[in-house]
Amino acid sequence: MDNKYGANQIQVLEGLEAVRKRPGMYIGNTNKNGLHHLVWEILDNSVDEALAGFCNEVTIVITQNEEIIVKDNGRGIPIDIHPKTNKTTLETIFTVLHAGGKFDESTYKISGGLHGVGASVVNALSLHVEAMVCRDNKIYYQKFYNGGSEATPIKEIGVSDVNGTLIKFKPDPTIFKETVEFDFRVIRSKIKQLAFLNKGLKINLYDERNDKQITYIFEDGIKDYIKEINSGKEKINNEIFYIIDKYEGIEVEASIQYNDTYDETLFSFCNNIYTSEGGSHEEGFKNALLKALNNYTNELKNFKGNKFVYDDIKEGLCGVVSIKHRDPLYEGQTKAKLSNPDAREATSNVVFESFKEFLLKNPTDGKKIIEKIMISQKARKAAQRAREDTRRKSAIDNFSLPGKLADCESKSAAEAELYLVEGDSAGGSAKTGRNRKNQAILSLRGKVLNVEKVKQARAFENNEIQSIIAAIGTGVKKNLELNKIRYNKIIIMTDADVDGAHIRILLLTFFYRYMKELINNGNIYIAQPPLYKISDGKKNTDYAYSDAELEKLKQNKYKDIKYTIQRYKGLGEMDPIQLWETTMDPERRTMIQVKVEDAFLANEVLSSLMGENPEMRKNFITENAQFVESIDV
Repeated sequence: MDNKYGANQIQVLEGLEAVRKRPGMYIGNTNKNGLHHLVWEILDNSVDEALAGFCNEVTIVITQNEEIIVKDNGRGIPIDIHPKTNKTTLETIFTVLHAGGKFDESTYKISGGLHGVGASVVNALSLHVEAMVCRDNKIYYQKFYNGGSEATPIKEIGVSDVNGTLIKFKPDPTIFKETVEFDFRVIRSKIKQLAFLNKGLKINLYDERNDKQITYIFEDGIKDYIKEINSGKEKINNEIFYIIDKYEGIEVEASIQYNDTYDETLFSFCNNIYTSEGGSHEEGFKNALLKALNNYTNELKNFKGNKFVYDDIKEGLCGVVSIKHRDPLYEGQTKAKLSNPDAREATSNVVFESFKEFLLKNPTDGKKIIEKIMISQKARKAAQRAREDTRRKSAIDNFSLPGKLADCESKSAAEAELYLVEGDSAGGSAKTGRNRKNQAILSLRGKVLNVEKVKQARAFENNEIQSIIAAIGTGVKKNLELNKIRYNKIIIMTDADVDGAHIRILLLTFFYRYMKELINNGNIYIAQPPLYKISDGKKNTDYAYSDAELEKLKQNKYKDIKYTIQRYKGLGEMDPIQLWETTMDPERRTMIQVKVEDAFLANEVLSSLMGENPEMRKNFITENAQFVESIDV
């Protein structure tokens, strides 16, 4: 054993080597999310030019070669020599970590992104990056190779009467081993969000792989976003509340409209970054809204003296709040929660004064909002009683667990798994074929209640919903306690047909609306039963989980022999041994972990497809049909 420990054992990573060695530190991971993070880094730079008032159009192109082009009509990256690096500013930005205009307040007073490290990180993780800059009536070009370790000299290649920057890059497949294929829908969702948050900014997206294209521009900004969220829903206040104002140097933009649904839809942002866990600006928004509504209620003769809490006013609330802050502070590295105290004060002051005035100027809408809240208050109290009844039933002892639950022997949540199985037949096979030590089975009868269409009280009265809540043990919504979870993996196992897909969506809707923390915590999975069994009737038997996998087996393993194919339409067609081998054995099974990577898209899909409005469903399907690539997804 070599016990030498000296200078030779200390590795020094220079330049962009550190990024290539530990990419997760800079972009989170190297899967699909990390791949698209590269796009956001370059896109953020263009949007920051728009925030600074120098850009009004951005174009993104996905090339046939899986490259990304981002083009803007901003000022163009400077190309003069940087005093600290003795390189051009363009080369410095792409080859030196923590170099960028976002550190200089005179350049960008407000910015998103990762403090200017984006361009160099993209360069480090790409096979090549090309930069074309138009400024001072000239066009400049430079190309970087091999993770930014090599570069051509910058050169002047033409003249231009406009300014702007074009960046083209191709991710390195040795870094992004899972995939280097860009998802049009993911990028489309991101640019739509940015277009809402930057009113008047035109953002184009072209996909050369299949000739798709789309353009977004919203002149009313987040007010247009409120209109879209509430499209097809019955509005409580016809006039949409909207304000954009500054308080102590912080710009606050907010918009509110109530609808007749039972859920709160609230999105908050700081410098174009979605703060999924809220923070001080969201707290200020909620406090202002509650205070204004309570004040207004005291002005109404029929409602005077009634006191609301926030849970009363949030049902049917559709709100967006976006602030611009010079020095945002976040809790943790994910930028999910804003912590600036001055953001709370600014948002609270701007929203309270303006919403109070809105209610007074729109008395008809104001009264309808209060009537909606009064109904919500009664429903909240009824739901609270129903929750307490459910909690009492599940807290007595193990006998209170659902009768349909075949529990596992292990009491360790870390190793325990709960299968939510469609139907008694499949449930019977699953109970027989499972590993009793750590796999529990809860059979579900018929279609699960669509919680998107009903009030909370009715959801809690539903037997299947009660069984799921009692079995999992965490409680729901704001009362959900992750430390009380009884199973680390909760696995939805339904038939591989249309009915199975419907049940799966209904269960996912329930988890998203009532137990979203379980999704965020990575506890929800979808089992992937095989679609086909192929056998030669002798020693060869295989299972295929897709049409492509079946074709591969037919062309390779079963090419020169006779075989039979069985198409599984339901889990009940498999005997317990087959179900274990194909779908439940941890050594061989395939599962999809459910993630909410895009809260906007998830909310849009659930509201459109699972809500009560058929016209909204039709419009959503019509609009998105051109983007469907697999009907089974």
